[in-house]
Amino acid sequence: MDAAGSAHVAERSRVWRKFVRNPAAIAGAFILLVVVGAAIFAPYVAPHEPTRQSLIRRFTPPFWTDGGKASYLLGTDQVGRDILSGMIYGARVSLLVGISAVLVSLVVGVTLGLLSGFLQGRVDTVVMTVVDVTLSFPQLLLALAFVAALGPSLFTIIVVLGLTGWERYTRVVRAEVLALREKDFVEAARAIGASPIRTLLRHLLPNTFSSIIVMSTLQVAQAILQEAALSFLGVGTGSAYPTWGQMIALGRDFVTVAWWLPTFPGLAILLTVLAINLVGDRLRDALDPRVG
Repeated sequence: MDAAGSAHVAERSRVWRKFVRNPAAIAGAFILLVVVGAAIFAPYVAPHEPTRQSLIRRFTPPFWTDGGKASYLLGTDQVGRDILSGMIYGARVSLLVGISAVLVSLVVGVTLGLLSGFLQGRVDTVVMTVVDVTLSFPQLLLALAFVAALGPSLFTIIVVLGLTGWERYTRVVRAEVLALREKDFVEAARAIGASPIRTLLRHLLPNTFSSIIVMSTLQVAQAILQEAALSFLGVGTGSAYPTWGQMIALGRDFVTVAWWLPTFPGLAILLTVLAINLVGDRLRDALDPRVG
């Protein structure tokens, strides 16, 4: 292994050690592992079909309270649907929307950020003007308008959230490219005849990975919150399966008689977003060589 390869391995080992030594990072990673596992294996771990109704079991409380049943651990809703099963299947929608929307934002934002920082001139002016205009609109309000116009669906939510969150990547990547484009290794690449595309993809893009990874992690949490907010407002994915925001919206009218209806889906959102933020924050610290 050459010196560059050895240095790369040593750097990855340093990042991993800093990450695993942080209790908050481990706790967040464990919660995420549980949520992702439940989402992937939902048909096998969910105790009931989430859409199955049974009016004779409506408003069954959690199993540890009076009237609770062990077969419905977290109780049932106003039409007898199992809360736990709905939360497990709801994790699928939340994670799918969060990850897919971030991928859309990532592709658009990083591409424009690279071009803006590298080409500068009119391209930079146009891109940054669009970024400033986009940032002037509240993201949730913009997403709500698009979803209301196009109609609620899983694909619409992913595209809308993806296309209303790219500007953050553009700003960060552009700033890093502007700082890197005058470095010696970039000048050396130009001197040996490297094409602009090769310079961008081989020398500039890899040096922005740390920031991109951390931003993507935190953006997943933001996308999950936005999907839950849209579902709560009634313009969500329109999925056949329940979502966490939809479960909270349906349960808010019964909170005085069945407190568990909005409480447990709300806790699911809280823990998932908290876990992602913990992992993202600690990952940022681990990737930053200035943090000991």
